[in-house]
Amino acid sequence: MIMRAVGALLWIGSAVGLFNAAPAVAADAAAGYPSKPIRIFVGQSAGGATDIVARALAQKLGESLGLSFVVDNRGGAAGSIAAAQVAKSPPDGYTLLICPSSYTINPSLYRQLPFDPAKDLAPVTLIASAPYIMLVHPSLPAKSVRELIALAKARPKELIYGSGGVGSSGHLAIELFSGMAGITLTHVPYKGAGPALIDVVGGQLQMIFASVVSGLPLTRTGKLRPLAITAAKRLAVTPELPTIAEAALPGYEFSSWFGMLVAAGTPPAIVAKLQAETAKAVKAPDFSERLAREGSEGVANSSDQFAAVIKSEMAKWADVVKRSGMQPE
Repeated sequence: MIMRAVGALLWIGSAVGLFNAAPAVAADAAAGYPSKPIRIFVGQSAGGATDIVARALAQKLGESLGLSFVVDNRGGAAGSIAAAQVAKSPPDGYTLLICPSSYTINPSLYRQLPFDPAKDLAPVTLIASAPYIMLVHPSLPAKSVRELIALAKARPKELIYGSGGVGSSGHLAIELFSGMAGITLTHVPYKGAGPALIDVVGGQLQMIFASVVSGLPLTRTGKLRPLAITAAKRLAVTPELPTIAEAALPGYEFSSWFGMLVAAGTPPAIVAKLQAETAKAVKAPDFSERLAREGSEGVANSSDQFAAVIKSEMAKWADVVKRSGMQPE
């Protein structure tokens, strides 16, 4: 009995020692992090808004930490392919996901995802938010939102628009628009907003709702005609462009965001370091000014705040998807 008691006390003492050592081990892991190149997965094609934000951030983080941040584009399933890659990666902070707000739409749109968005990935920070811009090919006779709506009503289903995929932010933005306007358009989904933009420029499609980050430069060269923005108020970078709400549809508003996530189980100290480094990059004058020029606004909130945003958005878009009857490709 005495020997059993002594053995139990020794076991308890060892367990307590291991428990007390855990924070120190986690701190040591964070102290040496990062020590090798980091891969950033992007579920959208090169040239799209998410890719632009990811590459700009990768450059800033690389400069700050003195290591390579390599962007890996894995398009398909509105970003779920890339998200699954990160979800299945080792939880060590060396594999990141930069995703748009469509991340919160996919759980309602796809019945069987290759990962669990609520459990397999851990939020790091919301990087930036941005409205969308309504763009049409210059050959389209509509020069205002009202003219576009009138044209679509006169030619049901004839106007073709593209998006970065079924359930992508660009798709939902235009679904919300067409529903409020009472028009029927034809949707052509792509594996990323970049290819869709290319086909609008080429005239294969008539319109698109693109992120200001990727769409605005095409208006400055005259390749596409801007009609309005989806924000609640006009942007300083495009003061001449009305909002959709003031141009034709009171109450219309839509904005996207870009966030960073890592595999669930990543040590909190590493998540905190990534959040701090990202916040420093986002607040850097050159980065924030670049975002502003392209109609975006830096956020860099806490991991808990980003988690709350994800939870709220998942609930909101579940209702939208259900009411619209939207189906994946």
